[in-house]
Amino acid sequence: MTRARAQQICCQDTPYYHCISRVVRKAFLCGFDKSTQQDFEHRRQWMLDRLGEINAVFCIDICAYAIMSNHYHLVLYINKDEVDALTDEEVIERWRKIYTGPDIIQRFVDGEKLTKEHYELIAEIVAMWRNRLEDISWFMRTLNEYVARKANFEDNCTGHFWEGRFKSQALLDEQALLTCMAYVELNPIRAKMAETPEYSDFTSIKQRIEDDQQIVEKPNDKGAYETQAKLLLKKFWAEGRQLEDEIPYHYREYLELVDWSGRAIREDKRGAIDAHIPPILLRLGIDTDQWHKAMQPKGAHQFSRAMGRCDALREHAKRLSIKWIKGITLSCKLFPT
Repeated sequence: MTRARAQQICCQDTPYYHCISRVVRKAFLCGFDKSTQQDFEHRRQWMLDRLGEINAVFCIDICAYAIMSNHYHLVLYINKDEVDALTDEEVIERWRKIYTGPDIIQRFVDGEKLTKEHYELIAEIVAMWRNRLEDISWFMRTLNEYVARKANFEDNCTGHFWEGRFKSQALLDEQALLTCMAYVELNPIRAKMAETPEYSDFTSIKQRIEDDQQIVEKPNDKGAYETQAKLLLKKFWAEGRQLEDEIPYHYREYLELVDWSGRAIREDKRGAIDAHIPPILLRLGIDTDQWHKAMQPKGAHQFSRAMGRCDALREHAKRLSIKWIKGITLSCKLFPT
C-alpha cells in the first residue's frame, strides 16, 4: 500500500535517505538509446548542473549520486541543524534563488514600510519556506520538474517524463548507509558502462577521486577537453576528526571498499576476489558473502522502504504501525551483529 511521504521520511528515525527516480517506460531518455540511435547524454549534465544549483539552496546534503541513462540514485542527508540556524532573511534569500515568491516578500526585501498584518503574513511564508528547505519531496520536485520541462521542450512534446513518484528508502544506521552508498556508486560498473569507479561518469565516487587528485579537466573521445560540474558533497570523517554531522567513515577505507566490491562485480565470481577483506566491513559486522550479493543487480532492492539492522527495521515498522517490513530476512544475514 502506498504511504504518504511524510510517513516515509522522518528525521526522528534517520536523516539519511536513498531516493530513486526513473524516466517513463524505462526508456533511455538521459543517455544513448540504441533502439532509436538518439543520444541524450547531455541531459545527464543537465541533472548534475541542476543538482549543483539546488544543493546550494536546500539544507539537504548529497552523500552519493549516480546519474544513469534511464534513472538516477541519490543518497541524501537532511541537515536539520543548518536549516534551524538560518535567519529569516537567509531563508528568503535561498528560496528566491529558485522561486520568485509573492509580491509582499519583494516589498519586505526592498525595505518598504508594511502593516502588522503584512509582517504576520511574511512570518507564515518564511516558516513555510524554512520547512521546504529541509523537505526531500521539495528537493526532488525542484530537480525533476526542471529536467522534465527542458526535455519536453527539446523533444517538442508534453506529458510525463518521470515515472510516477520518486521512491525513497530510509537508511536507519551506519551499516545501511554504507551498503546503500556503495550500491549507488557501483551502478555504472554493474551496467557495464565503466570498468572502475574512477571512470564511472556522473557518479559521486568519480567526483571524489578527481577532487582528491585535483583533476579539473579530462580529454573526451574526440580529443577535446571538458570540465564536469562539481557538487558540494558531504564530507567523510577525516584523520583525527569524527564530527557528528559527517559521513561516519574515513574516505580511504570507503574508497578501498568500493574498489574491492567493484572488482568482485567485474569478475562475477566469489573465487576471483582479493582475499583481503576491507576493515570497514569487519568493524561494522557486515557479512562479506552477503555483502557481495547485495552489490549485485537488484541486491539492495531486497529492502523496500527502509534498510538497516534487524532491530532498526523492527523499530521502524513499529513506528509505521505495520507488522512486517520487507528486508528483515536479508538484514539478519547481511548485518548479523
